[in-house]
Amino acid sequence: MHFYGNERVILFIDGANLYATAKALGFDIDYKRLLSLFRGKCHLVRALYYTALAEDQEYSSIRPLVDWLDYNGYSMVTKPTKEFTDAMGRRKIKGNMDIELTVDAMRLADTVDHIVLFTGDGDFRALAAALQLKGRRVSVVSTLQTQPPMVADELRRQADQFVDLADLEEQICRDPATRPVREPGTRPAPRRAPVPSSQLDYPDEDERS
Repeated sequence: MHFYGNERVILFIDGANLYATAKALGFDIDYKRLLSLFRGKCHLVRALYYTALAEDQEYSSIRPLVDWLDYNGYSMVTKPTKEFTDAMGRRKIKGNMDIELTVDAMRLADTVDHIVLFTGDGDFRALAAALQLKGRRVSVVSTLQTQPPMVADELRRQADQFVDLADLEEQICRDPATRPVREPGTRPAPRRAPVPSSQLDYPDEDERS
């Protein structure tokens, strides 16, 4: 992961996508360590975390994480989920934050040098290209270490820099003492990426750092 000098950087985190990626790699993210990592490498202007909330429910499993992040250095961008029934009569929950993330990235692009997208969603390829046309560097954080990979090939190729989340594990995992010992220079066997039952894959309250 490389930054030039004192680059002004904003992190845009697709919350559900990042959680699913870390889960596929088999570790929990310590969000305090994540902020510290980037603050040590660049001038971190802001870290925005995007997620949808089931606000009509008495208790949302992701609410403790959202509240913790809000008080510990992250700017939270949330909206209510929408429930609907598909053509097969199955109950579905929709909570896509792509539009909100894209609008914010374009609006804030002129204030920074480098934008880091924590997502593997190929729909963000057009956003990456648009930011690059404005003269901004774009990094993408996801992983190739699962089967299938969590990052879309077109997004990875568009990025100026691709960072595999697996390479950051030692620096951002929640509890390094519980990580399995690995031989130096080796990687774990590729893990099979989870297949979400809906567009959302939320952590429970234990996912707090």
